[in-house]
Amino acid sequence: MHVEPFRKPFFVDPLFPFQIIHKTVKLPQFELPDHLHDLYELVYIYQGTGTFFIDKTLYDQKPGDLFIIPGNTIHRSIPDEANPILSTAVFFAPALAGTGTYEDSYSLLQCFDRARKRKSYKLELPDSLRAAIESMLTFIQEENRGRQHHYRAAIRLELGRLLLQVNRHLAEQLTAQSPEQKRGPSWIVETLHEIDAHPERPYSLVSFAEKAAVSEAHFSRAFKQFTGMNVTDYVNAKRIIRAKELLLETDDSVAAVAEKCGFASIPHFHRMFKAFTGSTPTSYRKANQ
Repeated sequence: MHVEPFRKPFFVDPLFPFQIIHKTVKLPQFELPDHLHDLYELVYIYQGTGTFFIDKTLYDQKPGDLFIIPGNTIHRSIPDEANPILSTAVFFAPALAGTGTYEDSYSLLQCFDRARKRKSYKLELPDSLRAAIESMLTFIQEENRGRQHHYRAAIRLELGRLLLQVNRHLAEQLTAQSPEQKRGPSWIVETLHEIDAHPERPYSLVSFAEKAAVSEAHFSRAFKQFTGMNVTDYVNAKRIIRAKELLLETDDSVAAVAEKCGFASIPHFHRMFKAFTGSTPTSYRKANQ
């Protein structure tokens, strides 16, 4: 009897789709069955042994291994009961790694693209890189736990540095770089740039799909895989980010801010603002001025 893999839900801030589970002991009886999720995942092994089932392939787990798991890849960890795994797992939406342009079309997500294309998800790290990765993971955990001012920026920068180190290591192992490694379909990147630049404009899945010359279902699926959100939620998230800036940087009324950010009504603006920030626009302005 065929059993569909479990789709793991994540309850993360849509403005910051990130989660870290730092240095936890993994026991067989508490591990999920075959599952998948939209977020990208990095798993680093400190201690212990076991087996990792990823996309129809079994991999041995041992200290110093880094597993690179793209979104919507079926996987399951099977730690040894006598020698359980101690690991850190990092989950994030691809858009968190940035959509900026790098030289030679370089992407921080290159290691995930390569893993998916080659169907090879395990990386054995040398001692020098192990120490660096462990230090970066500790830094990310401390920032996420301490939540000081601008901690999200610190996490994004350190995650980018970690991915850069992994990509450099992979580049040294391979004699040729594939010209096909990209951040995602060009139409996804163009869509993200358009929304980022003009979140107040009226957008729809239909118009985006027509412009990209793909079906609505394909656009929706690819967009969610890349950002961790559907189109409507992503647009609203960008509008709320802009609204927060206007509330603190201008004396505009709440109604004027709502209009400038593309919300058709004040009640809708209030609902979305509270859903994303946990407070009303007026309370946010008072608390942060």
